[in-house]
Amino acid sequence: MEGCHVYTSVLAVVGGITLFFLLLDTLWNIILAARALLAPFFLTHEEQNLVKRYGSWALITGCTDGIGKEYAKQLAKKGLNVILVSRSQDKLLKTANEIEQEHPVKTKIIVADFSKGATAIDYIRNEIKNLEIGILVNNVGMQYTYPMFVGEVPEQQLWDIININVGAVTMMSRILVEDMKKRKRGAIVNVSSGSELQPLPLMTVYAASKVYVRNFTRSLRYEYSDCGITIQHLSPMFINTKMNDFSRRLRTTSFFIPDAQTFAKHAVNTLGKLDCTTGEYARKIRLHNRVLVPRNTVLFYEISSRMGENSHREQTQ
Repeated sequence: MEGCHVYTSVLAVVGGITLFFLLLDTLWNIILAARALLAPFFLTHEEQNLVKRYGSWALITGCTDGIGKEYAKQLAKKGLNVILVSRSQDKLLKTANEIEQEHPVKTKIIVADFSKGATAIDYIRNEIKNLEIGILVNNVGMQYTYPMFVGEVPEQQLWDIININVGAVTMMSRILVEDMKKRKRGAIVNVSSGSELQPLPLMTVYAASKVYVRNFTRSLRYEYSDCGITIQHLSPMFINTKMNDFSRRLRTTSFFIPDAQTFAKHAVNTLGKLDCTTGEYARKIRLHNRVLVPRNTVLFYEISSRMGENSHREQTQ
């Protein structure tokens, strides 16, 4: 009987400790959510002199549409010359022309397809070797044409996603980070996605690649923490861009689904102020809802909504 009592007491202690840490973890998530939600209200809205702080040139990948294009325009608005890297020469020329007409800055275009791997990286390295780049924005990304099972995704498309979403952010950072270290100034902005927060069925490889971006960025920040370099993890939720053409819901601008211009304006304002951000206030509410809501509930919602989008696509074909 005494042995049974001791056993019960031990279980009670273990259970109490486990419950304590579960509650502590939940409380910590709530604190992080509150901190992220309130942080924008305490950011100074004074204009930053990004040229003085980081340098006169910025390089943006994936910059002819959506977030990348608007981010480049916001940097140009703040006086930075911009290097535009994308695979379409026509779109690059159009974007460069728009920027030069709107702002008194220089532009340089580099036609490069990151799905080609090392070939593209070597070409870019040669094109920028004589330029002092102060800000790198790793925005280029690729996702499925529409939600589908991994076994249904064309093999080449999977390789392209890996090369573009994982390879580009890694190698572009490697090219520039050591020069920034020598100058003791610079900024690297790695654009991830809210899909990094949990498994995302029917967008499996895309979501997994964004988990890589998140962890890569955080680790890079630790490695270069005393080198004067800003390394920011930008994790947008849903944005009304062409990347989401498969979904009518995501192509409708709303409070929780802003257009790229609105998002980029807020995101640039956080540069040098927040290490990790969703870009703007409404995105933070949605992101931390995902953190606090049980994972199974989130997964059920994601699968249901994406299966619905898949069904709609098939009906319209």
